[in-house]
Amino acid sequence: MLTVTLYTRKECHLCEQVKEDLLALQSDFPHRLVEIDIESDPALLEKYHLEIPVLEVGPYRKKAPFDLADLKMTLGAARDRQDQFQRLGDEEYQKRVAKGQEISGADRFSLWMSRNYMIVINLLVMFYIGLPFLAPVLMKSGAELPARVLYTAYSPLCHQLGFRSFFLFGQQAYYPRDAAGVAGVMTFTEATGLDENNLVEARNFLGNEQVGYKIALCQRDVAIYISILLFGIVFSLTGRRIKPLHWMAWLLIGIVPIGLDGFSQLFSQIGLDAIAALIPFRESTPLLRVLTGALFGLTTAWFGIPYMEESMRETRELMLKKFSVVKKS
Repeated sequence: MLTVTLYTRKECHLCEQVKEDLLALQSDFPHRLVEIDIESDPALLEKYHLEIPVLEVGPYRKKAPFDLADLKMTLGAARDRQDQFQRLGDEEYQKRVAKGQEISGADRFSLWMSRNYMIVINLLVMFYIGLPFLAPVLMKSGAELPARVLYTAYSPLCHQLGFRSFFLFGQQAYYPRDAAGVAGVMTFTEATGLDENNLVEARNFLGNEQVGYKIALCQRDVAIYISILLFGIVFSLTGRRIKPLHWMAWLLIGIVPIGLDGFSQLFSQIGLDAIAALIPFRESTPLLRVLTGALFGLTTAWFGIPYMEESMRETRELMLKKFSVVKKS
């Protein structure tokens, strides 16, 4: 028996006409009708609200308008295809049919994840960016051991240089290198007494009561992940309807600024005369790190997350259809 899926909604007169036509064809083309209300999912409503009724049977799909003759032709093609597979005894076809008649745990998880993936992503990003802020809070409260565990856990993920990090509970929010040329603030060396060119000391310095305690991620990383989190929250609150950012905008606004700031700083500090002649020694400022990091995080999330939504929409539609078919049977 054929399975006919009809995407419909309340007060759809064309949908009612299609159901009457299908009923009239039941004797010639025995089938099981599965109705899916497009108002049950925002993605379905957005996709089909101007096209219903939409009918699917096997690989064939008909969008309004279509009449009884169109239905007869579509059902006939689907029946012939089904009969051919059954005559051939195709094992893969039989497996697909059997799989389509039962709901597995993986199916339930897929439907749940396709509906709630943004909650999962936002919570993971919140957790990832929250723990580095917890580290200085623990240091301030005297819980040094768990704080050091957090610093150690994040150390492979970030350079954690003190002069490129934010500090909490101190005299300033940051202590840049003298080479950064930031006016009106104490430099890292002035505040700590450490040599700013000794990268090992700058990395290992966690802070103290006077200067505060550093966040376990650098300024740029903090800006990146907070921007990703903010976009994720806005994307969720707007019904996941934001369209993907064009790749060229992602490249020009997100990639180029952070690349220029980061790599020009990196190459200028290698210490080779040939490079020094081309790129003078420079140290980026906290403002530039935050700005370029925020642009990178925002545009990367804007570029990637909407495409993820497109994939999740397809999964939701597939699972909703399968659940409706199995429930009908």
